[in-house]
Amino acid sequence: MAEYKQGSMDIKAQERTFDGFVRMVTWGAIVVIGVLIFMALVNA
Repeated sequence: MAEYKQGSMDIKAQERTFDGFVRMVTWGAIVVIGVLIFMALVNA
């Protein structure tokens, strides 16, 4: 079994993926809120 040293793994790819996911969720939420506001104004 190989020796494992905590904190030695390269996690740059995981960090980029997580940053992209957070960015996508943020923009998705903004779009959904914008659509809901537009629907509320049109139907008023």
